[in-house]
Amino acid sequence: MAIITISRGTFSGGQKLAECLVSKLGYESLSREILVEAAEKYGISESELANAMKAKPAIAERLSLNIDRIRYLAFIQTTLCEHVRNDNVVYYGHAGHLLLKDVCRVIKVKVIATEEQRIAYAMDRNKLSRQEAVLYIKKMDKYRQKWTKFLYGIDWNDPSLYDVVVNLRDTSIETACSMISTMTSAPEYQLTDEIKKAIAKLLLESQIKASLASDSVTRNYMLKIEAVDGHIRVSGRVRNTDHADRIRRIVAEIPGVKSLDCSCVDYYINDDIIL
Repeated sequence: MAIITISRGTFSGGQKLAECLVSKLGYESLSREILVEAAEKYGISESELANAMKAKPAIAERLSLNIDRIRYLAFIQTTLCEHVRNDNVVYYGHAGHLLLKDVCRVIKVKVIATEEQRIAYAMDRNKLSRQEAVLYIKKMDKYRQKWTKFLYGIDWNDPSLYDVVVNLRDTSIETACSMISTMTSAPEYQLTDEIKKAIAKLLLESQIKASLASDSVTRNYMLKIEAVDGHIRVSGRVRNTDHADRIRRIVAEIPGVKSLDCSCVDYYINDDIIL
């Protein structure tokens, strides 16, 4: 079977499409559950996690908030990977097509709708007035666009990021659901052994990032993690040898790690250590 990610603007119909696919295919549905699970697992509040994912950073806050956002993304990515490794999943939460960007053959769907359709969805689902719905949609779209550009350096509306762009102006939810359901049986989107290996690699790298991001000493380090068949290479700068040793201990304790390469550990530049 397959993994489906659905990206959409606020109240563009993505949730309705996800619900249709889950009902038709019998797949696991994932969205807000990922935030809840990640928050519980890594000991932060769900509201803190959710707010960091959508907050607009002020110039003075960008560095610290970006570090927090990258940390939180590691938590979410790890949790998501743990679910999708067995496939048969529809994910319509935050940036699934980007969080799984290193996993090939994910069916990446973008859902768009007319302004009037979106306003109607917002008014119906959140019991908003028309004016409230318009303002809310504009605010959330602006935040998502700015954050995607700020963190990933891409335009979230770029059609090349997706396999399918569904325009609900002329296509019904039911028709889109049938089209995408048919795609799940195509050979291009089956989880081969190679793809499962890529998911396992992404999962292990994410687990390491999340473990380092949840530790009080290593949480603010921007380290590069590379995993190849359980053999890990960590690179980046840290303040002292104690911190470098702590990173080694944390990584070594993660299940699935077979070896750890810190071959440049004794190389100093400006009182920093390169792992």
